[in-house]
Amino acid sequence: MPYQIFHTDITQLKLKNHTNGYISAVIDEGTKEILSIQVSTSLNQQLIYKTLEDLKNKIPTEFSPIMHSDQGWHYQLPYYTSELKNMNIKQSMSRKGNCLDNAPIESFFSLLKREYLNNFEIKNIEMLTKLTKDYLDFFNNQRISLKTKGMTPIEYRNHSIKNHLI
Repeated sequence: MPYQIFHTDITQLKLKNHTNGYISAVIDEGTKEILSIQVSTSLNQQLIYKTLEDLKNKIPTEFSPIMHSDQGWHYQLPYYTSELKNMNIKQSMSRKGNCLDNAPIESFFSLLKREYLNNFEIKNIEMLTKLTKDYLDFFNNQRISLKTKGMTPIEYRNHSIKNHLI
C-alpha cells in the first residue's frame, strides 16, 4: 500500500565547476514513487526543510507513514523531528552501521546516477537541478518496473489505492 513506509537520504555529486551538489529525496516503499526531491549546493537544514515542505501536500491526511532514514545529523535536528510529528509521520532511524535499512532510497540514487546523471558533464547546480527534475518526471511517470507489476510508480499508487478501496 502507498503512504505506509517512506525512506529518505541525501546523496552528493561532484560538479564540473569544482563544487558539490546534494540531492535529498523521499521514496514511498510501497509504490517506489519519489514523493519529494530537492537539490542544493549545501548539505544544510534548508535542504531538509525544502524536502519536507515539498512532501507535506503529497500525503493524504488519513495516512500516518513511517519515515526511515540513517542516523545523519540532519535527521536528528529538533526542527526535523518536530516537523515529522506535525505531519503525522513516525520517525525510524537505521541501526548504526546498517545501510540496508535504507536500501530503497539508496537504490533510487544508484539508478538516478547510473541511468541518467552519469551520462552528462554536470557543470553547475542549475544543470543538476534541471536533470534531476527531468529524471524524476521520467522515473515516476514513464519508467516501468517488475516491482510495480509493470506499471510506473504513479500508476501503481493509483492502482493500489483503487483496489484497496474496493
